[in-house]
Amino acid sequence: MSEAVRAAARAVLPPAVFLILIVLGWQLAIVVWQLPPYLVPSPRDVWAASQEHAADLGWAIPLTGAAALTGFGLSLVCGTLLGLVFSQFKWVQRSIYPYAIFLQTVPIVAVAPLLILWFGYGFQGVVAVSFILSLFPIITAATSGLTQIDPNLVELFAVHNATRLQELLKLRLPNAVPYIVTGAKISCGLAVIGAIVGEIYAGFQGEHIGLGTLITRANAALDTSYVFAGVLGSTLLSIAIFATVSVLGSTILARWHVAAGRDSTTR
Repeated sequence: MSEAVRAAARAVLPPAVFLILIVLGWQLAIVVWQLPPYLVPSPRDVWAASQEHAADLGWAIPLTGAAALTGFGLSLVCGTLLGLVFSQFKWVQRSIYPYAIFLQTVPIVAVAPLLILWFGYGFQGVVAVSFILSLFPIITAATSGLTQIDPNLVELFAVHNATRLQELLKLRLPNAVPYIVTGAKISCGLAVIGAIVGEIYAGFQGEHIGLGTLITRANAALDTSYVFAGVLGSTLLSIAIFATVSVLGSTILARWHVAAGRDSTTR
């Protein structure tokens, strides 16, 4: 067995076994406590509901994913730019950062109706909620990575008369890369949550709906199996986005370390 196969087995088998244990425990709890289907449906009922509503779920998952990815992308760009500004102008950081914290502390369910009122119903409103919820981790990570620099390195750049731009591009930005990758991993999950919350309030105009609206309608119809199917779809979407961001982040960090190693050997 090759090393690649062993690595894949180590990565896949533990969560797969744990998932099987969860499903078995779920089914056992229903049998032991005689839980009614309208309260907790069985795994078979959830699977049947997923098959029955496969077409609706097939439209809902990409719609919610597109809104979440758009909100996440905007938060990644805006959060990093704000971190750059904060690292260069301390007075801007002291003026604006408390309001960034405000975005994180205020419950999104309280802000979402206002965002929908300002940005309108449909895709743009959902993206706005997703963006607001996923912005703060990027701001915090980027600001930390750009400001928490080894004083000896800052002094070294000053000794060599490095300009402010050179210090930013060659010292602060490379130092911030691992921080931003970590913030992105946190932010991408929050972006999905924000998209679903936004859909509960804003929804999508037209024939097709997102996961948040789908879950809300299924709950109103007391179709618990369908609700569980929607929650399962949301979970799979979050896992897929997180896995993608993790792989991209690991690739960026690996290349960054290789580039840093090459720079150190050429000096």
